[in-house]
Amino acid sequence: MRRIRWAPAAADDLEAIYKYLLRHQPELAKTTVQRLYSATSSLKQMPFRGRGGQKEGTRDLLVARLPYIIVYGVEKDLVHIFRLLHTAQDRP
Repeated sequence: MRRIRWAPAAADDLEAIYKYLLRHQPELAKTTVQRLYSATSSLKQMPFRGRGGQKEGTRDLLVARLPYIIVYGVEKDLVHIFRLLHTAQDRP
């Protein structure tokens, strides 16, 4: 089973999503962050379940019933979580 490594940008994205939801839809903040975290953790066992990403060497996991994309990369023993992006957000 692979390990998960969060890039600082991805950790910042998760925190920003939580803070945004606390301000605008507080009833969704905790469950949304839990679902995003669970989706990233599932990549330990099924790292290729996402589609090919926009940048070479990346993959995109669309999170069911949420407007978020997890951008990640896969190595032999590691899954790198690069970003968590809203589907309406322009990609950096």
